[in-house]
Amino acid sequence: MGVPVRMPQQERSRATQARLLEATVDCLVERGWSGTTTTVVASMAGVSRGAQLHHYPTKASLVMAAVEHLAERRAEEIRNEAASLPPGPQRLDGVVDMLAAAFTGPLYVAALEVWIAARTDAELRAALVPLEARVGREMHRLTVELLGADERTPGVREAVQATLDLLRGLGVANLLSDDTARRAALLAAWKRQLATLL
Repeated sequence: MGVPVRMPQQERSRATQARLLEATVDCLVERGWSGTTTTVVASMAGVSRGAQLHHYPTKASLVMAAVEHLAERRAEEIRNEAASLPPGPQRLDGVVDMLAAAFTGPLYVAALEVWIAARTDAELRAALVPLEARVGREMHRLTVELLGADERTPGVREAVQATLDLLRGLGVANLLSDDTARRAALLAAWKRQLATLL
């Protein structure tokens, strides 16, 4: 029998961080902001409280890292899904549907929990505002890329931003009740408008 090979410290550290970030997102979705504690997250991640404190000494630092992680994950998922979309006129419909799904999924729910908490938590808000501004710019850039939009054309930048704002709002409306039928009708109308604007 051979001697088990140990993972290098840097890899173990990255794996621990990844488990903590995934557990934080899961905890935000399942328990909300108030139920997300560093102790609960460490337990869900299967890591010691000391390891959690070593990587993320405060709840705010843990949650901010998780928000950044989920934003990157969300963008990666969208890019992967977009790779299978057909070119041509149906692409716009597919991109909007795909983005709408992203704004109703568990990653969006976790982000909303943090946004709401940041409204009254000055430390969290100070950390979240610049991160969300960067994430917003990246989401806008990704949407432009996926739609093949030319922002030099007057009105296109605003149309892309209106699309993202509409999808965010529909995602919030969907939190308390199934809003599928109304959302589908609104999205169908917006897709027609967007096609003429782009």
